[in-house]
Amino acid sequence: MKVLFLTLANIDNINERNIYTDLMRKFRDEGHDVYIVTPSERRLKQKTTIIKLDGIVLLKIKILNIQKTNLIEKGISTLLIEHQFLVGMKKYISGVRFDLVLYSTPPITFTKVISYIKHRDNAISYLLLKDIFPQNAVDLAMIKKGSLIHRYFRHKEKQLYHISDFIGCMSPANVDYVIRHNPEINPKIVEVNPNSIEPDSLFISEDEKISIRERFGIPLNATAFIYGGNLGKPQGINFLLDVLNSNKERQDIFFVIVGGGTEFLKVKTWFNINHPENSILLSGLPKNEYDQLIQSCDVGLIFLDRRFTIPNFPSRLLSYMEYKMPVIAATDPNTDLGKIMEENKFGFWAESGDLLTFNQYVEQLLKNEEIRNKMGLNGFKFLSDHYTVSNSYSVVYTHFITECTN
Repeated sequence: MKVLFLTLANIDNINERNIYTDLMRKFRDEGHDVYIVTPSERRLKQKTTIIKLDGIVLLKIKILNIQKTNLIEKGISTLLIEHQFLVGMKKYISGVRFDLVLYSTPPITFTKVISYIKHRDNAISYLLLKDIFPQNAVDLAMIKKGSLIHRYFRHKEKQLYHISDFIGCMSPANVDYVIRHNPEINPKIVEVNPNSIEPDSLFISEDEKISIRERFGIPLNATAFIYGGNLGKPQGINFLLDVLNSNKERQDIFFVIVGGGTEFLKVKTWFNINHPENSILLSGLPKNEYDQLIQSCDVGLIFLDRRFTIPNFPSRLLSYMEYKMPVIAATDPNTDLGKIMEENKFGFWAESGDLLTFNQYVEQLLKNEEIRNKMGLNGFKFLSDHYTVSNSYSVVYTHFITECTN
């Protein structure tokens, strides 16, 4: 079948490793024709282009900046992207008829594009729900509940759900949330289809681990805790800084913070003022170098703002599980991330802001390598059983087979 994937993720190379490219390669490897429509933001100064890479057609459409920019440009770009995608698709791939259209949130403003393909081609539409907007913005006080802009985007959200034949959510709590807050949706179309990857088969040796630690100044005799990902409002960065500050005099712990985002400057300012000897801040690394750095550390960290009422489920968890690392997560109480980690014994959970509990878990993993190893293996097994692209592919493709035989 012919598959169309619409995404805001900037994809230049389909061999990159992330939740979207891994899944698209799986569709390709199963014999399907895959077309990906992805943005090329204004800052990159590139024209709209279409290329074929390793059996996948990639249409990169020039848009305004939509990520890592100010709220005004982000808002305007969010409103325009639907029209820009539709114009670009009609110009470059108008002759292609699709059987399945996949799309992820953000954004929630692809309704016209999806509707056009769905009705023109009689295609099945499948939403990979990775972000519940605008409620996440309301939670962080970025949008006022009941305001004009909130009502507009809530309307767009409901339109997106309505046009979707199936909605794949990241976890059971996400399924419950969507059904509870959108009673007009048929519950039978909402299902768990979690963040998933193609696990890495390449692991670094002990000698390589030592070399990487020496390169980044990570002491060989310290237990290394790593946070990798976005440093923005959703992460509740103040609590991350509380954790660093409360442990900054210790020599047996080393914290590695890797990422970028709107709160990066706040984190950098803290580093400039405190000059911690047991922490480093890196603005970002190529994916292969980041994967090697993770493997040289011992414990993965996750942070989310305590104000969230939506059940976020960060994809960065997968890298930690992939490389057999235990996880400590500090989040709001509404996500089922902590429940899943603790029930399956591959991580610990504390409510964001609870420094005492968080540091107790730090201490527990710091002192017991056997527990770290056991939890890491538990995480890898759970990943292999539940969070691979083979599982996600099967969830989607089963619907296609069912629809075609009815």
